[in-house]
Amino acid sequence: MEQAKEWISKIAEFIWGFPMITLFILAGLYITVRLGFLPFRHFPHIIKMTLGQIGKKGDASSGGISPFAAFTSALSATAGATNIVGVPVAIAFGGPGALFWMWTVALIGMSTIFAELVLGMTYREKNKEDKWVGGPYYYLSKGLKWDKLAWFYAFGLMIEIVPSVMVQANSVSVQLENEHGFSLLWIGIVLAIVTAFIVFGGIDRIGKLSSKLLPVFVIGYVGLTTTVIIMNGDKFGSVLKMIVMDAFTPSAAVGTFAGASIVQTMRWGLARGLYTSEAGMGTSAIAYASAETDSPVKQSFWGMIAVMIDTLVICTLTGLTVIITGVWKELEPSKAASMVTKAFKETFPDQFSAVTLSVLLVFFVLATVGVIIFYGESQAELLFGKKVKYVMRVVYLIAIVVGAMGGLKFVWELLDLILFLIVVPNIIGIVFLIKVVKEAKVKYFADLLKEKKKAAK
Repeated sequence: MEQAKEWISKIAEFIWGFPMITLFILAGLYITVRLGFLPFRHFPHIIKMTLGQIGKKGDASSGGISPFAAFTSALSATAGATNIVGVPVAIAFGGPGALFWMWTVALIGMSTIFAELVLGMTYREKNKEDKWVGGPYYYLSKGLKWDKLAWFYAFGLMIEIVPSVMVQANSVSVQLENEHGFSLLWIGIVLAIVTAFIVFGGIDRIGKLSSKLLPVFVIGYVGLTTTVIIMNGDKFGSVLKMIVMDAFTPSAAVGTFAGASIVQTMRWGLARGLYTSEAGMGTSAIAYASAETDSPVKQSFWGMIAVMIDTLVICTLTGLTVIITGVWKELEPSKAASMVTKAFKETFPDQFSAVTLSVLLVFFVLATVGVIIFYGESQAELLFGKKVKYVMRVVYLIAIVVGAMGGLKFVWELLDLILFLIVVPNIIGIVFLIKVVKEAKVKYFADLLKEKKKAAK
């Protein structure tokens, strides 16, 4: 078993070194340029069409859920353990500079996720239950006509959900054991039972729960981390300098931190940034394809906002919190799951910090596993039928229990290894279909200009 762990660690380190760094950055820049720097040139319009429309509801009677419910469902899959635990893990093994590379993923990833969402809705179709279904499998098979690559992606995602739910469960179990002394096994069992209730309700139940509860918990977490940062405001300038400097120079050993090379820093920052934002994974396209919308482009703007909220806001606040308080160099990397709690205890009462963060983490994890299990089982049904869908649902629930008892670094490295299997085919698909996305974008803004001219007359 130990030898298998060592091999997984070595393979993951290699894949997420220069191979994935080169692929993701070059492909992301290519997509960004082909789309005319969309997130930056049209940012005010994107905000107006998303956050400015929150009060409006979509028509879910035509086989879909509301656009905002689709957005919160997808955000639930990203605003999870990576925000609270994954960021400290990246910093613990890659140093403060890892946060810079997470920002890089987000800035490049906004165009990438826009592209995959447009494609997901362009090639979606109705299933037997008259509900919209879409995602990478559909645009790889219908758009590119590459059935084998589509099958490989769907199968890879079906398998990737196993280590993904393990990571989520492990993040919350370590927190609850460290702070409250709960049994890892029982934490896993309870999480599996609650998750079963959520997933048996389908995407409709997940969307409704997420749209009501997620904003509350996100605002609460943002408020707490912002308070910690403000209380340590005198260190803010030096922390930002450290993050940028460490992104391009080897990080020196300090305290419990063993130091990191530039490649290690990039590896942990890019891998965690990609996983938390889902930009390039294609999974968000599955959730957004469920939305009843009259414009794939307009709906895809929500994907950019999700990346912005998840990585540029929540992950940044987490990273700044653990760096500015110094806890990243006070705790062993194996205790990275407790870094945010320790940082909170520097500002708030101990019991308040432990309970509050535990509640937030439990909610984020439950919301996340509900959505990602939906991703995995939808691929199982697509490839092998409904019976296998329910088999995989049971497998995922068992993985929650196993993950709750697993080692922190091992489950993250296992996730990275299998993550590679879905990122590569999805990015290949986006690059080859970018013309379709560009045409949809150009038509959207041309129609918008016509409407403005018409209204002006």
